[in-house]
Amino acid sequence: MPKLRHIAIATDDPDKTAEFYKKAFDFEEIGRTGYPIKPNTSYGVFLSDGTLNIAILKFGWDQIGKGLDFTGIHHFGVLVDDADAYTKRITDLGGDCFMPKPDAARGGGTVFYEVKFRGPDGVVFDITDHPWKGCEGLPAKAPAAAE
Repeated sequence: MPKLRHIAIATDDPDKTAEFYKKAFDFEEIGRTGYPIKPNTSYGVFLSDGTLNIAILKFGWDQIGKGLDFTGIHHFGVLVDDADAYTKRITDLGGDCFMPKPDAARGGGTVFYEVKFRGPDGVVFDITDHPWKGCEGLPAKAPAAAE
């Protein structure tokens, strides 16, 4: 079963917001992105509780249609065992895939990527079959019983 493993929070001050959550809950800082800040890119801090990756970001592009000044829960991410199969499943159900798997990730490479969708209510979510840094992977599948 796929598992929720990523939440992104949009903020105007990723450093201040990350410090708050680190002090409030002892979350561990596991990385940063977008430094130094460049036009049309997002920057921020990644935290983890050991199970979930929490991205605290100042977005440089508007992927949810609420403007760059939006703050709050931005999107969530689900870890799946096969991103291609789930992309087909989600699009067959009417999900709008607006950021497909990049060519660099095709052919079994280990490039990290997210496939981004809009659900029926416009909520943005992403899937990947490579765990986000700091998140727990999928449980191992039990071996098939011998007949």
